[in-house]
Amino acid sequence: MSLQDTIAVPSAADAVRRAEAGKGYWTRVRERLLADRVTLTVMILLACIVFMVVAAPLFATHDPSASSVFARLKSPGYKGHWLGTDEVGRDLWSRILYGGRLSLLCGVAPVTLAVLIGGSLGLVAGYSGGIVNSLIMRSMDVLYAFPSILLAIAICGMLGSGLGNTILALTVTFIPPVVRIAETVTTQVRSAEFVEAARASGARPISIIRFHILNNVLGPILVYATSLISISIILAAGLSFLGLGVTPPDAEWGLMLNNLRQAIWVNPLVAALPGAMIFITSMCFNLVSDGLRTAMDVRI
Repeated sequence: MSLQDTIAVPSAADAVRRAEAGKGYWTRVRERLLADRVTLTVMILLACIVFMVVAAPLFATHDPSASSVFARLKSPGYKGHWLGTDEVGRDLWSRILYGGRLSLLCGVAPVTLAVLIGGSLGLVAGYSGGIVNSLIMRSMDVLYAFPSILLAIAICGMLGSGLGNTILALTVTFIPPVVRIAETVTTQVRSAEFVEAARASGARPISIIRFHILNNVLGPILVYATSLISISIILAAGLSFLGLGVTPPDAEWGLMLNNLRQAIWVNPLVAALPGAMIFITSMCFNLVSDGLRTAMDVRI
């Protein structure tokens, strides 16, 4: 028997596994995202959309509120109007840029508030258990029993239309599912050995939640919140389409789609542009959510 036969030579796969084990979790997540070409491409596209919408004054070619009776429903390219004009002669390119501000705000703000409120309630319910868990979760079940769109319509119907009421309605709609996810993950983690060790060492509950449980709950909530943004954009557009969301003369993709629905027989391309932006943006958030879910899967 030779010396090489008695000495175990590490394989390339073993070396890769040891190198991966030496890296932090979020470092591995970042590397997986960078290696995922589809997710990376979609994230770049989404970043471009967000940048152009936020910096709308830099990219707009016309005043989004300036109308012209003689330039109604013109096709793309008409006298400097890159995407044509709407039903009252306003530049559609500029309206889409400025309308994206409110659409993204209605997508991100309710989800952010729902994650902060619902995540906190879920952590408390999952860690405390007992009667506290029952009170919080049964209260959420009452709201969770209603379909999202019907609950949002009911709240906006009671409070009235407007940007603030739309954000409030969507926030209330998204809190129950976020609470359920946070509570489920917290319930699973609180019985783990490292949490029991921290509890036995005399650590306070707030410290255990902050340093030991929150890191495990943050991943699933982040993935779910990314997918919720696309749903929030669609629901906000639906509320505006029904007259319960953003009100004129503000530009918002759902409201623009409502105003242009009669023009679909005259100029279908112009009428479809706001809907195309809603579709593209929501699909980008969904694909990013799928990429995050894959990158955060510890089994890969």
